[in-house]
Amino acid sequence: MQNIVDFGKHVMKQFFGENYVHHGEIIQLPLDFVRQLCLKIQPERPESRCDKDMDTLSGYAMCLPNLTRLQTYRFVEHRPILCIEIKPKCGFIPFSSRVSQEIKHKVCRYCMHQHLKVANGKWKRPSKYCPLDLFSGNKQRMHFALKSLLQEAQNNLKIFKNGELIYGCKDDQDCVSDWNELACHLKPFFFPSNGLVSGPHCTRTIVKELIHVITMTLLSSTDACRAGDMKTVPISQGRSYCEASAFNKELVRNGKHKLESSGLPRDCLLYKTLQAQMLDMLDIEGLYPLYSRVEQYLEEFPEERSTLQIDGPYNEAFYEKLLDLSTEDDGTVAFALTKVQQYRIAMTAKDCSIMIALSPCLQDECSEQRPVVLTSKSRFTFSVSVLDLDLKPYESIPHQYKLDGKIVNYYLKNVQAKDDPVMSNLFKENEDCTLVLHKV
Repeated sequence: MQNIVDFGKHVMKQFFGENYVHHGEIIQLPLDFVRQLCLKIQPERPESRCDKDMDTLSGYAMCLPNLTRLQTYRFVEHRPILCIEIKPKCGFIPFSSRVSQEIKHKVCRYCMHQHLKVANGKWKRPSKYCPLDLFSGNKQRMHFALKSLLQEAQNNLKIFKNGELIYGCKDDQDCVSDWNELACHLKPFFFPSNGLVSGPHCTRTIVKELIHVITMTLLSSTDACRAGDMKTVPISQGRSYCEASAFNKELVRNGKHKLESSGLPRDCLLYKTLQAQMLDMLDIEGLYPLYSRVEQYLEEFPEERSTLQIDGPYNEAFYEKLLDLSTEDDGTVAFALTKVQQYRIAMTAKDCSIMIALSPCLQDECSEQRPVVLTSKSRFTFSVSVLDLDLKPYESIPHQYKLDGKIVNYYLKNVQAKDDPVMSNLFKENEDCTLVLHKV
């Protein structure tokens, strides 16, 4: 637990900024309290989490703020709070020359993975959400991405009202998007005078206002820490759109072949998140041989594991080693380990959640010291935080390598092949290639 706290405090705060990261603190708890807590929450846990037991014997826990509440302005705590949790996923397409399949330079990991998840029964249909649209900084693309998340939330979007989940999947299941029910919850926030008639128009208007507010908060800055110090490669060097994006396909259908990319403000949280993600400079295909180099070294010198700081401590010295952004392999274990640790940071940033807490704000309460976002009828003060910043395990790299292969192979054989009449005859559901003979 101390490692988790130190990692948030000394590493992730450097990437995201002081106001966005809440590293928490370790506290001691009476064992009887922990046992009672375990019994009390068990019926409320999602089915997929019930096989994971709570530690009731250590007597220690991490104390973290409730990020469904406003984190910066306590004066509105007595007012209703709306919170949107977004898991944006990876916002760029691999730019590494070590990528073996050209499709990875065209279609993002999230869009490819959707098809495998549907095939495995995790979801009933693929989402139209594409992370590259959200990270584009183009408001039209961002609106489309957020609307897609609202239509098919999966586990990438949740909405809380006064800390209670009112929208999004409670578990891995078929999510039914009831926008009318959501609109009923949100109407007092966006139309406090209740002057808008009910019905489809009301629902569409409220959803549109919600998307506008989320977009503006994601593009805003509430932290002075700039991510420019941690710049990896210019985002413009990589492809700024995904060929599988529903937004992109719609443009092509309409005869447009170029996406406008406005770019993200350098001090907004999405930009900082993307920069941390782009520490994955080699892709898992280029990273895996380096991981194998470190593993081979550890087999010969197992006592060096602590010296290499693979399991911590996550302190300033650990962070300093992450600043080496060179990609020229000198054949050393030090180079390999630096790339492995940077990849783990990138994976953490790819899987984090962004929490946007909103509370109605009266006009005379608003000042330059309080971030405010406006809608047609309301104004909100807000706070933005990052959640789920535990460092991804070193041991998970082989799993990520195998999963990447499964995702790409499934997409090539079952999705891309269907779009190509020639390829569709060559690829079958099984792993073997089949020679198809036709009469001439």
